[in-house]
Amino acid sequence: MALPEPVRVSPLIRTCRWSALIAGIYWGSYRYKVHKAAADERRAYEAKMKPIWDAEAAEKKNAANRKELIYLATATGTPIPKDF
Repeated sequence: MALPEPVRVSPLIRTCRWSALIAGIYWGSYRYKVHKAAADERRAYEAKMKPIWDAEAAEKKNAANRKELIYLATATGTPIPKDF
């Protein structure tokens, strides 16, 4: 079984297809640059703020840990040291 002869595509349609392909590639590269700039800006901000956020999280964790230890000491009747 042989395949039929391919249909000949109009030069206008071919030109439109290639134009759409090239325009799509151009548009995609333009949007990539716009999104990359925004992502780079956000990444720089997060890198700058990460130590601050980590310090805040550690401080909250230490406060919660201290509160829990005081509760446990009170619940078990263990005396709490003055410097704690």
